[in-house]
Amino acid sequence: MTDLARLSAVAMSSLIRAGELSPTECTVAVLDRMASWSPALNAFVDFDPEGALIQARAATDVMRHGVEIGPLHGVPVTVKSNQAVRGFPTRRGSRLTSTEPAAADAPLVSRLRKVGAIVVGTTTMAEQGWSATGDSPLTGSTHNPWMFGRTAGGSSSGAAAMAGAGCGPLHVGTDGAGSIRIPAHFCGAVGFKPTYGRVPYAPVPNNANLSHAGPITRSVHDAALMTAVMAGPHKRDPFSLPGTMSPDVESGDLSGIRIAYSPDLGHARVDPDVTRIVERALAAFVQAGAVVEHVSPSWGPGGPSIIRDMWGLDVLGFRPVDEMQASQMDPGLLACINDFDRMTAIEGIKAAGRRLSYAAEVNAWFPDEDWDVIVTPSASVTAFPVGRLQPESWPQHPWDWISWAEFCYPFNLSHGPAISVPCGLSTEGLPVGLQIAGPRLGDAMVLRVAAAFLEAQPFNEWPTPPGDDVRVIIPVEETEDSTREAAA
Repeated sequence: MTDLARLSAVAMSSLIRAGELSPTECTVAVLDRMASWSPALNAFVDFDPEGALIQARAATDVMRHGVEIGPLHGVPVTVKSNQAVRGFPTRRGSRLTSTEPAAADAPLVSRLRKVGAIVVGTTTMAEQGWSATGDSPLTGSTHNPWMFGRTAGGSSSGAAAMAGAGCGPLHVGTDGAGSIRIPAHFCGAVGFKPTYGRVPYAPVPNNANLSHAGPITRSVHDAALMTAVMAGPHKRDPFSLPGTMSPDVESGDLSGIRIAYSPDLGHARVDPDVTRIVERALAAFVQAGAVVEHVSPSWGPGGPSIIRDMWGLDVLGFRPVDEMQASQMDPGLLACINDFDRMTAIEGIKAAGRRLSYAAEVNAWFPDEDWDVIVTPSASVTAFPVGRLQPESWPQHPWDWISWAEFCYPFNLSHGPAISVPCGLSTEGLPVGLQIAGPRLGDAMVLRVAAAFLEAQPFNEWPTPPGDDVRVIIPVEETEDSTREAAA
């Protein structure tokens, strides 16, 4: 049953369609693996095995009557807790959000259900998605499946932890500056941020159009299929793109494809272990037929000041109204709010203008320089201890986690597609991801290159399940200092 839980969505769906597996069998296998992993990882806000089994049995009954089924019929899926799921509260990692269950699904959840996916629960995230670590005042720390005590990353923490642990094939994440790709990098998963608007996001966040929705999986083909299911225009998202997206990924042959590789975007500090593993992986692209050249893109050094200003503008929307609210919030989020609290409207308008110029420069660079995609590390570091915003060996700051995450946000600013795929393990045995990114609307090429990479250099490693002695302290929100224990 454990092996069933680690099947790709494509394989699982194929077996269900062939009658070799039932939706109930698949769901039971995934739920069993989640039950063995999740208490130690602390990956769920709401885990609903009973509801999932009801959905799975209904999906199994439907097949007995010869009804046409969708491409994800009977395949389990989790949803990040900033997307509304009917019957669950949308907590967003915050004690200050409503505990009332959502009355209706978000558009992407509705589309997953429509093609037969089984929703098993909502996953943990950093408070309001503000950071790329796996800690929140609502749920505590989400741990990395490869090493208990290390962060799963964020803000899509629980989604990446479940994907990396092989607890089902499909997990919804969102990404405002790397929140799909960074936790995928830390957890040994595939994290795809499509072109902005490819997947409708409703209600649309008031954060300068930075946030994208997309899949966290263990397979590029699964990521393409899941994105295709969720994609398409929606009346509740005025930025959602028209048209559909193909669920298929082109052949792995990369003959004629030109790949730019930048180890640092001209400015980023990167741990030597990460650089070594990513540069060793470049041979897989050449093996697939691509041309790879080292570059230092002109737009790289201009990004840090822009994203910090945009991030400051974003978090100001979460300013607490009084000391009581402040006491229930993430101290790092509060520090960021306080740093930008005196930003003027003129400064904000100028920052938005610099962002637009930057986005134009990034998107024009690909055709102007004749590159199909750019490859970088997904992040500068491997998973560090929970409860920290920076690794101990890095410069410390009360809120600036972006210092080790300089590779992802350029493609939020530019609205281009980007994917993190696992490319090896560090000397500590922790996953390292490489990022493949392209210009706006270049999703098919990014997926094609990513699939070719994993065909040439498969990542077939799996973490060891946690021991019975692992225990986790998880905050509850009734009182500020009360805790509850969950045994693995």
